[in-house]
Amino acid sequence: MNSGIDLQGSFIEALKELGLPSGVAKAFWLPLPMLLMIIGATVGVLVVVWLERKISAAAQQRIGPEYAGPLGVLQPVADGIKLVFKEDVVTAKADRWLFTMGPVLVVVPVFLSYLIVPFGQNIVITDLNVGIFLWISLASIAPIGLLMAGYASNNKYSLLGGLRAAAQSISYEIPLALSVLAIAMMSNSLSTVDIVQQQSGYGILGWNVWRQPAGFIIFWIAALAECERLPFDLPEAEEEIVAGYQTEYAGMKFALFYLGSYVNLVLSALVFAVLYLGGWEFIVPLDHLAEWLNMTGWVEVSNTTPWLQVITAALGITMTLLKAYFLVFLAILLRWTVPRVRIDQLLNLGWKFLLPVSLANLLITAALKLAFPVAFGG
Repeated sequence: MNSGIDLQGSFIEALKELGLPSGVAKAFWLPLPMLLMIIGATVGVLVVVWLERKISAAAQQRIGPEYAGPLGVLQPVADGIKLVFKEDVVTAKADRWLFTMGPVLVVVPVFLSYLIVPFGQNIVITDLNVGIFLWISLASIAPIGLLMAGYASNNKYSLLGGLRAAAQSISYEIPLALSVLAIAMMSNSLSTVDIVQQQSGYGILGWNVWRQPAGFIIFWIAALAECERLPFDLPEAEEEIVAGYQTEYAGMKFALFYLGSYVNLVLSALVFAVLYLGGWEFIVPLDHLAEWLNMTGWVEVSNTTPWLQVITAALGITMTLLKAYFLVFLAILLRWTVPRVRIDQLLNLGWKFLLPVSLANLLITAALKLAFPVAFGG
């Protein structure tokens, strides 16, 4: 079923009707998704920062922000404005170029990763054949920026934070990649759109969360470690190493680290929703829902009627965001519920537990794929 309107095709066709050549029409289209991606990711960060403040306040029986806009919704905007106007300080013996490039290398790959997140059949900026592993490869760039920031600060605490970030990322990226590989094996594809389509047709019963009970737990733990969320925020543990790699940063450079962290959290939740929770798919398949409501011709009509295409597209975007923000809610609640682990516990969990379990999960998935090809994508 065609889930929503083909925005790219409709935009290019509209420009062609105005007399523009195909190549020029495509050139006009290219910057629009990029701009939409940056705006969407930034708005998502503002929402998550507000949720973090409100959920943490509720967990501690406080009120939280309420004066900056209705219910305090403008508090993240106020924080951003404050950081923009703060003085940008670079310590005397820091390596200025590396010090500046560190935050950039943390933020840019995370924003680029939004290119492969689908919100519908045609609502994706680029449907790459290796989309999901492009996300993993881009995620592996961020620790280089953290290590660069720690080294360039010429501060022992910063260097320790950077080294911790690199060690943490290496130890958790391998189980993360192995859990994703099991999903790719069942879907016979690395495309995020194909992975969602493989889960369609049966509603909630077809989601990968039921076929990968160990995989989704491994993925979520590894994703929290990649985002440096509690209980895995060892690179910036304030009781031990002040603020880790952020110690010497101020102003917008300091803000970029937090921006990258929150954008990465939303991105990880979106990818989790795509891999394990059916992406844009509704809890009940829309064609079955149409049959129950005596709208048997709805599926055929929706592929040709623009307003129905818009409705299905809006429904797909809503479902994806609801699933993702439910996971964000769990991540925030986890931060204010469990204590921080020690660095040796963190590395032991990654290397001695998650790695062998993820390898076993991959082998079991391969065996089930051969034994039950209908259920496991043979």
